[in-house]
Amino acid sequence: MVRRTDIKRYFAAQLPKIILAPSGLIILVITYGFIAWTASISLSSSRVMPIYDFVGLEQFIRLWSTPRWYIAVKNLFIFSALYLSIATFFGLFIAILLDQRIRAEGFLRTVFLYPMALSFIVSGVAWKWVLNPGLGIQNVVRSWGWTSFTFDWLVNPNYALYTVVIAAVWQSSGFAMAIFLAGLRGIDNSIIKAAQMEGASQVRIYVSVVVPMLRPAFLSVVVLLGQIAIKTFDLTFALTNGGPGGATEMPSMFMFSATFERNQMAVGAASAMMMLAAVVAIIVPYLYSELRKPANDH
Repeated sequence: MVRRTDIKRYFAAQLPKIILAPSGLIILVITYGFIAWTASISLSSSRVMPIYDFVGLEQFIRLWSTPRWYIAVKNLFIFSALYLSIATFFGLFIAILLDQRIRAEGFLRTVFLYPMALSFIVSGVAWKWVLNPGLGIQNVVRSWGWTSFTFDWLVNPNYALYTVVIAAVWQSSGFAMAIFLAGLRGIDNSIIKAAQMEGASQVRIYVSVVVPMLRPAFLSVVVLLGQIAIKTFDLTFALTNGGPGGATEMPSMFMFSATFERNQMAVGAASAMMMLAAVVAIIVPYLYSELRKPANDH
């Protein structure tokens, strides 16, 4: 005979699942449902409106036959390489400085993390003011008397992409710092003290002992910033709008333009699926390495 207390315990144990079930179902439908819908559109001949026919990989062939797509992919590779390397370096450097137990550490952590609390649209608009030759750095320096000073990267096709890198690094370095600092604080002090007793310098300890132990933090930073780089849209849209002359156009902007401006919905969906494939290529190895840890530990 089932007792009332057993029923209460059962429902108490299942209560979190019952509460989270509606939200989980909504997320499941919205996220994976729209991924499936985008995949079906990429295999159709949709233009202005969805058409639920099947044309195979025609849109993907068309996508990779478009020179503008190759420019967007090239820009993404350059942006991602610079963004990941510089943001990771600055994040690690700041974390090591803060790990010295300096004064006002809490205040400095807040200062470095604050940019991440802003939306990329806000950052893009702010940096557009700073980098605009008629309003920002160039105008200010020339007003001081240096009339020959030039800093027109924002409107120069050869350098415009680097302005996006500057803004993105400024916004994300604090995030990388927080991850590295958490990793540094998780390292056993006895290891560092043992290295000090062996006569190793502080620099040597960090290079040979501490940094190699931050491998999980490095992996997390690369994965998180990597997927941010692939999906970058709002920062570029606010800062350069893909210009000048497509010099800063990314795959996300290509997708937006193809879908909503050039009436090529199927091509836009195909580009979205290629971006999804790139994100999956980053996340899957990370998940694999994380999920196999318990088995190895066992």
